Amino acid sequence: MSFGEPNNPYGQPPQGQQPGYGYPQQTPQGTPPQQGYGYPAAPPAAPYGGGYPGAVMEMPGGVKAARVMLWILAICQIVMGVATMVAGGWVADQIMDRSADLDNADGAAAAVTGAFVVVGILALAFGIWALVMALKTTKGGNGLRISAIVYASLVTAISLLSLLGTNVFALISLVLGILIIVFYAKSDAVAWFKRNQPQY
Repeated sequence: MSFGEPNNPYGQPPQGQQPGYGYPQQTPQGTPPQQGYGYPAAPPAAPYGGGYPGAVMEMPGGVKAARVMLWILAICQIVMGVATMVAGGWVADQIMDRSADLDNADGAAAAVTGAFVVVGILALAFGIWALVMALKTTKGGNGLRISAIVYASLVTAISLLSLLGTNVFALISLVLGILIIVFYAKSDAVAWFKRNQPQY
């Protein structure tokens, strides 16, 4: 039986030569293919990046909706804070005009103005808090999610108290506060805000 030319690279190997010498090795069946040198296997795909820093993912719909609600609350509270402080000055002027002959008119006007200013500053602070959280939702971590839940809980509690005082408009902030809590407590929101934290 002839094997052809011994130096022919296309011929069959001569007798005594190891099989597969000079030819690509084939892996036995059932063996997983090996990666090339210096190329480790890619990490398994997981929702919302799976904890790998820099993973590209899309913001969940609930988080987007809650962010819009934060914008709405922020704008309303900032406007309300400014309007309350302006109204405090107007009410103080009215007290001074109508009670100019009373000895305690100055004290009453100052007390009313002070109360309005305190309420206005609190409303401004809440509005700025919501504004910062809305701005940082795209890059914020789990601490921002917890902060938003605390904020929404306070908004819900204050809205309930306002409803007891027959303030019908507080129903809007009550609903928004509850929805923010629900959306930020969902599992996809947790995964979104923890996406850049390393998983151990």
